Amino acid sequence: MNKNRGQLLSERFEVAFNQVHDALKDIVQINDERFVVLVKVGSKKYQIIDTFKKDLEQYAKLRNAIVHEKMEVGFYIAEPNAKVVQHIEKIANVLSQPNYALSIATRKVVYFDHQDNLLQVTDAIRKYGYSKFPIYKNKKCMGLLTAGAIMKWMARNMENGLVNFSNIRIADIMEFGKEHPLEVVAKDINIFEIENIFEKAHKYKRKIEGIIITENGKMDEVPLGIITAWDLIQIDYTID
Repeated sequence: MNKNRGQLLSERFEVAFNQVHDALKDIVQINDERFVVLVKVGSKKYQIIDTFKKDLEQYAKLRNAIVHEKMEVGFYIAEPNAKVVQHIEKIANVLSQPNYALSIATRKVVYFDHQDNLLQVTDAIRKYGYSKFPIYKNKKCMGLLTAGAIMKWMARNMENGLVNFSNIRIADIMEFGKEHPLEVVAKDINIFEIENIFEKAHKYKRKIEGIIITENGKMDEVPLGIITAWDLIQIDYTID
């Protein structure tokens, strides 16, 4: 009975390990398909792989013992316990079926037209605590207005410690502030693809302030969510 149970755990472990290996190849996409290399390279690019890095390195050693060091048919020099098998199966599930980007996005997107009064933005900052807002012109997203840009504009236009916002439009601030690049993506994009966008931008020294999610990834669609680099840092990939 125990022998059959051990064989079953070994089989489950190997199936899950192969699923993780296939997922890593799809995610990391390098010419070297060795498991340990995929883990090493992937951990530098993706937070989720880095979270599981130590576990996966240990599982690679266990897998080698299970597959390559059989003492005889049906007898393994190493056997995974149930807890290990359950853990690698959960990792396999996370890597094979990554969450959609909307799962980590700020879902209540507050956005404005470039002709709106700046007081509407300051009210939104006070109400929601947001610091970045998509701005639209002719129903097409033209960029992000940040709280930092507003502060810089205030510093330049303050008189006797006071600033009059009553006749200031968002367009006035957008012209004053620097460009805040953003990307627009479709709602079916996953977390790994989002991380790739930020990674490629960093590689080419192009800072992306945010990624807006719409139905089909078009600039003239209503924003369904917005993701910043900070949102990626806050993802909790821990597995119970």
